[in-house]
Amino acid sequence: MLAACFDCPGGPEKLYVKEVEKPHPGEGEVLVKVSASALNRADLLQRRGKYPPPKGASDILGLEAAGSVAGLGPGCKGRWKTGDAVMALLSGGGQAEYVTVPEGYLMPIPHDMTFIQAAAIPEAWLTAFQLLHFVGKVQKGERVLIHAGASGVGMAAIQLVRLAKAIPIVTAGTQEKLKATANTGAAAGFNYKNEDFSEKVLTFTQGSGVDIILDCVGGSYWEKNLNCLSTDGRWIIYGLLSGGEVHGDLFARLLSKRASIHTSLLRSRDKEASNGYQQSFTEDVLPYFSGGTSPHLHPVVDSIYPLHEIAEAHRLMEENKNIGKIVIKMP
Repeated sequence: MLAACFDCPGGPEKLYVKEVEKPHPGEGEVLVKVSASALNRADLLQRRGKYPPPKGASDILGLEAAGSVAGLGPGCKGRWKTGDAVMALLSGGGQAEYVTVPEGYLMPIPHDMTFIQAAAIPEAWLTAFQLLHFVGKVQKGERVLIHAGASGVGMAAIQLVRLAKAIPIVTAGTQEKLKATANTGAAAGFNYKNEDFSEKVLTFTQGSGVDIILDCVGGSYWEKNLNCLSTDGRWIIYGLLSGGEVHGDLFARLLSKRASIHTSLLRSRDKEASNGYQQSFTEDVLPYFSGGTSPHLHPVVDSIYPLHEIAEAHRLMEENKNIGKIVIKMP
């Protein structure tokens, strides 16, 4: 089969497509013929040598995939059959023509959704879902600040906050991105490049601040985050785009607000925890992707690249130009 690979860490130019051995499903695993995958920041970090896959995971890039069941390993419990349309969050291996997946990781694709759309769901939506509900325990009426609001996770989080009857507020780096987040349901949005988002958030919330912050930026935002975090607020860090160093009196500021810091990395979760998130997501959220539901959820696809142009897809993400997900279409 064909797969996206690189031989040594570096820039997008290190990526290429080559023929590799097709995987065989093991105990309790399903073989999926991949129709589409999607790109994530973790893929960029892995390509640079900064985010190795977990022990035992495929070293092929790709943390999510959508396609059809092509085979069943021994011990499968009969939930899936050949030809079923499925999607999955993976620990690796999604950007190839075939991937093996533990059967509990698979989710059904809504019948009126394409493989391209479905590929944009698993990583972004499961990340946002577990951050909001399992980590942040979002409640009705709470205000949630979402950094990188126009990213895949950001666009998913906006919709999930609305589904929880809470209030999404975002930051983004261009007016085009802020407009897109507003169209997706953001109650307010601020351009972090030319305005102090913490002051704007405090003005919007009439001085009370936000109850939850979803932060993939890290170090450089710590003071502004604490400025606009409410008393007893929850600051959830799931990425470090600006690095992890903090210079200043973080703990005193945190203590003064009785605030808490939570961290989360979905890729390194154990299988039992991941299965719990996926089962809850499948039952509580996935039905809202089907036509005619209210509110209606939808994955946001920025662009589609064929597998052999994966280096171009990486360049686009590194330039922070995408609004929503970049999807990789298999041959």
